[in-house]
Amino acid sequence: MAIEDLLIASGYGVLVAADGQEALEIAMRGEPFDLLLTDLRMPRLGGRELIQRLRAARPDLPVVVMTGYAPPGGVDSLRREAGSGGPLLLFTKPIEPALLLEAVDRLTGRAP
Repeated sequence: MAIEDLLIASGYGVLVAADGQEALEIAMRGEPFDLLLTDLRMPRLGGRELIQRLRAARPDLPVVVMTGYAPPGGVDSLRREAGSGGPLLLFTKPIEPALLLEAVDRLTGRAP
């Protein structure tokens, strides 16, 4: 909720999902979104599979991963799994809110 509050206070619209499966269902309903902000460890559908499935339809989708359990090989291994396409950034928890917001601004084209 803190990340949601940060993004809303910064002028972003936010779609919230309780887990990866709900996020996939939101995307499949056609809800418009510009960026995926996800964890890796989630119930029902993990972040890796969520990224793969969303990028199958939108290879250029920018992705920001926030996790307490960085994968072996870090962001490079996630990029290999997700396939080529849009940018993919990895933040390890605890996350500095200002750095996360800076990354979201850059990936959505709001950064100067």
